[in-house]
Amino acid sequence: MKFFKKRDDDEDQHEAALDELRESITSSHMPPRVEKIALQELEGLSRISPSTTEYSIGTTYIDYLVSLPWNKRTEDSIDLAYAKTILDRNHYGLPAIKERILEHLAVKSLIMNRKPRILVVDDEEVARKNLSHILQKEAYEVVTAVDGREAMEKLSAASFDLVISDLRMPGVNGMEILENIRLARPDTRVIMVTGYATVPSAVEAMKKGAFSYISKPFKLEEVRNAAREALDSRTRMQNIRGSVLCFAGPPGTGKTSMGKAIADALGRKFARIALGGLKDEAELRGHRRTYVGAKPGRIIEEIRRAESSNPVIMLDELDKIGRDFKGDPSSVLLEVLDSEQNHSFVDHYLDVPFDLSFVMFILTSNTIENIPAPLRDRMEVIEFTGFTREEKIQIASQFVVPRQIMEKGIECVPIVFTDDAIASIIDNYTHEAGTRNMEREIATVCRKIARELVQCANSPDARPKTVTIAAEDVPRYLGQGHHYYEVAGEKDKIGVATGLVLTEAGGDIIFVEAVAMKGKKELTMTGSLGEVMRESAQAALSFVRSNAALYSIPEDFFEHHDIHIHVPSGAIQKDGPSAGITIAMALFSLLTRRPARRDAAMTGEITLTGRILPVRGIKEKVLAAKRANVKTVILPERNKAEVDKLAAEVTNGMIIHLADTINEVIDLVLAV
Repeated sequence: MKFFKKRDDDEDQHEAALDELRESITSSHMPPRVEKIALQELEGLSRISPSTTEYSIGTTYIDYLVSLPWNKRTEDSIDLAYAKTILDRNHYGLPAIKERILEHLAVKSLIMNRKPRILVVDDEEVARKNLSHILQKEAYEVVTAVDGREAMEKLSAASFDLVISDLRMPGVNGMEILENIRLARPDTRVIMVTGYATVPSAVEAMKKGAFSYISKPFKLEEVRNAAREALDSRTRMQNIRGSVLCFAGPPGTGKTSMGKAIADALGRKFARIALGGLKDEAELRGHRRTYVGAKPGRIIEEIRRAESSNPVIMLDELDKIGRDFKGDPSSVLLEVLDSEQNHSFVDHYLDVPFDLSFVMFILTSNTIENIPAPLRDRMEVIEFTGFTREEKIQIASQFVVPRQIMEKGIECVPIVFTDDAIASIIDNYTHEAGTRNMEREIATVCRKIARELVQCANSPDARPKTVTIAAEDVPRYLGQGHHYYEVAGEKDKIGVATGLVLTEAGGDIIFVEAVAMKGKKELTMTGSLGEVMRESAQAALSFVRSNAALYSIPEDFFEHHDIHIHVPSGAIQKDGPSAGITIAMALFSLLTRRPARRDAAMTGEITLTGRILPVRGIKEKVLAAKRANVKTVILPERNKAEVDKLAAEVTNGMIIHLADTINEVIDLVLAV
């Protein structure tokens, strides 16, 4: 009796657990297709013992389906003035980037607040009035047409989000209207309404692109639901187009925090997924439930944690994503970021489509060269450039110093960092386009101040009433400065030219050295140079040899000499076309025995005919020259548009020359 009683109790508990799961499925408002799959899984669980592994896997799967926010979305509150306040509160400067983000939010605001326009076409006045009354109560803007000909005229004169058309009408019928809309305005949704509903006509209408097919007499709720679904589908497509942004720029320039600010401005949840070093495709797409310990991918998991189907998801460090035998994660992102595919994203664990079209994806990258071209084509790149010295001083004064004082617990005593002290930290202790190292050095100063205050705690009279950090106090806290930029003060040398390059950390100064020695026409290149830089060196040497007579260089100089080109910091990989003109000037300096000016830095790709082609990162390179106290910068003529956009504080004190050929650069760089 005890055995049978225990068995009955277990069966009752089993049934109760299944009933609880069934209730949670029906109350979770899943899409009908997903609810059907969940109920089928539940039906399978009712036939197996709760003690089996399959039972626990099945219940975990159903619980996960129920916990997903299938229809839960936060309401976007797009107030441009509030958004601008948030961006200005969290970030200093970056006017072009803030302007682009506000434009993006303005477009979303217009799409959200625009009343949908619906065209009702029916030759029966009673049907037109009924449909118009139903739809106007839903706050739609409704226009009517008495027949197909008038509808065609109104469609050619204005755009509509939805057309509700009768099928049989004199003259132009509903099928002809549908065909015309599919050709002229494929984004417009069409609902066919007819009193002569047949299966062949319904099949024909759906094949030609009708969104729905309703027979008369219709129910009011049926028309409302069909119109709402059609407009939601169209709004979703409008809402997601152009919404994938990629912030590209050096570290420490505010890319991640700008993504958080966008989420705050929209009133959405924020989630971040680090892609750096990610090699397993299953990390994004999930594992199939046949594996032990299977779990969903990071994208679905972050949506579940956010409890919203429209969060802002930041995919960080896109350029550092990897690949190996476990798959290519970047190929998963092709589907995730594509507006034509992500409305039915299938995670391997869920094995049912999940709509990602309402998610706003923001990606970050240090460089865009390492991003696959098909992936880059699916996003809009917004360039984050480095900060000027003046901008860093303001960022430190307004943001970094107050935050570090608060975090280090030393707000009990007024602490003042003078602008000269901040400038000294920037000039002598950091070498970056962003502000991370600057913040680390300021944090170090604050920690040492905290220690001094603690040591004075036992003697209140010894505690200072105010702590002021001046430029002369900085070495006492941070030691001797370890960054020097006196490039302009060094002597000009033969065979050494100064170049400007773009790295993952922003702009930088490089030196290209060239020497000649007796040998047998060999060109040696060292300094961890990539294939592009090696080709630039070959092109530069070929140009010098082909124009040797023009510059009084012995035409047979290469017959009995070897040439060695070296770029210092050999442990660092270097590549790119920007050093072409610098290599050419080092060779001209070597072979004409004219020293190259150390205070003249240059950048540009070269051709065999001596033309200088445009390059990227003009602002970063000019800022690098400014940090190194180089006053003369030579840039390609075809980069004039980028030069004209530079702010006055970037070009202040700089002499910028634009050159179209190598011949124009020689006299600017080489001493007489």
